[in-house]
Amino acid sequence: MIPRIMSTQHPDNVAIPFFAHDPEMGGEDEVVEAFYAFSVLGADEQMWDFEGKEVDEFVVKKLFERYGYFFKRKKLGKELRLTPRVPNPSIEKAEAKLLLETLEAIPRSADYARLFYGEELPPIFEIILPMTTSSAEINRVYHLYKRYIVWKQYKRVYDIKLYEWIGRFYPEEINVIPLFETREAILGAAEIVGEYIADKELESQRVFLARSDPAMNYGLISAVLYDKLALYELQLLSERTGVEIYPIIGVGGAPFRGHFTPENADAVLREYPSVQTFTIQSSFKYDRPAKEVIRAIEHIKGSKRSETEPVPDEVFEVLEPYTERYSMELKALAPLIREVAKYVPSRRKRKLHIGLFGYSREVNGSSLPRAIKFTAALYSLGVPPELLGLSALSDKSLELLSDHYIGLYDDMEFAFRYFNPKAVERFPFLKPLLDMAREYERDERHGEITTRILQGEIEESLIVEAAGIRGFLG
Repeated sequence: MIPRIMSTQHPDNVAIPFFAHDPEMGGEDEVVEAFYAFSVLGADEQMWDFEGKEVDEFVVKKLFERYGYFFKRKKLGKELRLTPRVPNPSIEKAEAKLLLETLEAIPRSADYARLFYGEELPPIFEIILPMTTSSAEINRVYHLYKRYIVWKQYKRVYDIKLYEWIGRFYPEEINVIPLFETREAILGAAEIVGEYIADKELESQRVFLARSDPAMNYGLISAVLYDKLALYELQLLSERTGVEIYPIIGVGGAPFRGHFTPENADAVLREYPSVQTFTIQSSFKYDRPAKEVIRAIEHIKGSKRSETEPVPDEVFEVLEPYTERYSMELKALAPLIREVAKYVPSRRKRKLHIGLFGYSREVNGSSLPRAIKFTAALYSLGVPPELLGLSALSDKSLELLSDHYIGLYDDMEFAFRYFNPKAVERFPFLKPLLDMAREYERDERHGEITTRILQGEIEESLIVEAAGIRGFLG
């Protein structure tokens, strides 16, 4: 069973879930959240994010102890999955040893499951490796678990072998899911995965493509098309090798981050037909009535993946001036983005963490907040990030791009609803957007709030009110 829905802990929600003890959800809340996602919403997978968050490493034990009646019927590791996202030691030096701790916890979780189910059913048997850039990085994690975590059970401790003393280590190997986030890694995904699977007897391999970070770095349209090209090349890899590739795509609520909402789920399924697993982030789960969320998840789980189409080279030639324009506009907006982002509320407790693609990052030479606060800050200024770089494209170019980015015009229409023409007074380089904006209706209340923020009235309450209108924080 390869999950169709992966619940994640991305903090893009406006509303606070009813079970949370604090607006910033912590470890205990997230244990409840995992149960809620499985038992109420119908998600078949929960990402457990060790990368930069204060999460509970005893989650499996707590789920079995507190909700045993549910997990007896829906087995964790069979019908349901719990999948950790771990730090990448190549990038995140301060958190590197947390990878070891996370891998060490896998056999321990299997022990809990053996006692709970009375059979060998590891509840955790794969992990997500973020910021992957090479097959060597994936192989290191794969072999670290197999050769050092598991094989050490056969070493002698004084007068006895380790497994004779503390029990056997299970599972004997794990699956590693590479998460590709940079342009180079996304466009090289098929080659990297091909190298990784070449010396292994695998029936299938899951591959995770980011949507938010590529959009931040290269603009919305570029991010969509890079992912679509990668998906096509992964499809070819599967056909060539006979290994079934199951793509995961990390989509959030804002069009800039994927436009994956209960009401727009069908459009996203059409956009990425070959994707097997879609992420439902916090806004998807908590900023809509539960009935709508459950209905949408049932619909997605009932849908089937299909083949995707190639993206021709001419599309990427058209993107070059767009990417340059996006970069220029972003650099000019960066100081105000940083200022407004300070007032965007946090929804999850995070560890202090610095890294190239960590929690303080540099984009196009400018230090910027992470994608959710970045998106929230720009929407709060009446400058939806989907619109940056757009003025570099002619109508003819947009038509060409829309043949391959199917939801382009719908995503533009959504973004222009929250565009504030008064932003042009502060940022004259956005003037070309004025003519385009005349074709679209705008939300007046959202405009009133963003005008106040543009005039210097930067307050958390205003940012949250505007987020409530559009249906996501960032």
